[in-house]
Amino acid sequence: MHLIWELIVGAIIGAIAGALTSKGQAMGWVANIVAGLVGSWLGESLLGTWGPVVAGMALIPSIIGAVIVVVIVSWILSRSHN
Repeated sequence: MHLIWELIVGAIIGAIAGALTSKGQAMGWVANIVAGLVGSWLGESLLGTWGPVVAGMALIPSIIGAVIVVVIVSWILSRSHN
């Protein structure tokens, strides 16, 4: 059951990051989940686990990490298309 909560929270974190960066329209649910989970790991690694925690993920560092992931992936994809 914990895995399901992690996937749901990861999707929400990824969707928030996509909305904050204006890249969310191009991302699907799978990409939102991946961005949320990877962003959570990155954010917590860089910033620690402060703030509210849901499904084992600190929300504020996770959202910041997911924004970083979305921006980097968007930049890489835009460079590869040019």
